[in-house]
Amino acid sequence: MEFFQGTLGETTEVDTVRVFDTTLRDGEQSPRTSFSYDDKREIAAVLDEMGTHVIEAGFPVNSDAEFEAVSDIAESTSVTTCGLARVVEKDVEAALDSGVEMVHVFASTSDVQLEDAMHASRAEMKERSVNAVERAKEAGVEVMFSPMDATRTDEEYLVDVVEATAAAGADWINIPDTCGVATPARFGELVARVCEVADARVDVHTHDDFGLASANALAGFENGAAQAQVSVNGIGERAGNAAYEEVVMSAESLYGVESGIDTTRITELSRLVERASEIETPGNKPVVGQNAFSHESGIHAAGVIENSDTFEPGVMTPEMVGAQRELVLGKHTGTHSVRKRLHEAGFDPTDDEVRECTRRVKEFGAEKERVTMSVLERFAREVGIEQVGKTEVNA
Repeated sequence: MEFFQGTLGETTEVDTVRVFDTTLRDGEQSPRTSFSYDDKREIAAVLDEMGTHVIEAGFPVNSDAEFEAVSDIAESTSVTTCGLARVVEKDVEAALDSGVEMVHVFASTSDVQLEDAMHASRAEMKERSVNAVERAKEAGVEVMFSPMDATRTDEEYLVDVVEATAAAGADWINIPDTCGVATPARFGELVARVCEVADARVDVHTHDDFGLASANALAGFENGAAQAQVSVNGIGERAGNAAYEEVVMSAESLYGVESGIDTTRITELSRLVERASEIETPGNKPVVGQNAFSHESGIHAAGVIENSDTFEPGVMTPEMVGAQRELVLGKHTGTHSVRKRLHEAGFDPTDDEVRECTRRVKEFGAEKERVTMSVLERFAREVGIEQVGKTEVNA
């Protein structure tokens, strides 16, 4: 993989990237989304096969069906499976009974949530958090503790709770930007502070209310976090979570870190979650959107035909994520793209014939009509271009 001069000249900020997938838990909490039992099994299987480090399979205490799904995923996958639990005895016991290898306990720590959602004092929540961590730890599983709404929590109290739960045996301290209010620099400073005081590995969980979730997750890595919680296509509560595909490919391509993930199945995974969640992936979605490796502009298409690095990142190709490059015909199309597509369809046009076809494509596209290959072939026949046979050529 070639690194270019400029912003990619230095790639030493991060050396370890682990991926904790919460598609089946926080992702399913997307409004109007519900995965079936089979959906969960299928998504978990692909995440497992791709080498995802942790799969948060769900919230076992939530219902009998949820408990069974979590148990089944824990039994059928080879990677670490995690179950969520509040700092409540029945939640922790349900997670332990489900057979997961990791229990993720969480408690509100911001004053607004303590006072108006939990109706508990700081001291009470700290004690309950320590007790929950100790119970899970004595059961012999890996334990993660999350101070929920960490980015709106008084920092000294946050440090106090983090130190107490780490001392109680938490293997992981997760720093959640629950309401998506962090910015990368501020979040990085908070993660660095937690890394200083916590006798545990640090994980981050970022929300996308201001479109900063993936950037904040990467800021977490830059400042000492070893793991980030992500969801496929970025689905999740409200505006969603840091996107699996964005964080993984940024780590691999921009930081030069081997994540251990089979990135060639990212597009397949994205389409699977799109179908199961019934949340349509926008065309301009990074990495997995329909337009991520598509080109219509004449200047861009001409450059990409010559060398794809001209108008693509260079360090991330469609092949790396299991996608295909596409030259789209439309209002902005140039002659290079039209000539290439005509050759692929088996036509042998002259320069004048290419220019005439291009004129027709532009006019057709300007009417907001979709220029498909059948439309282009019709134009070619109308112009009188000789067809000698189709060829299979990658765009």
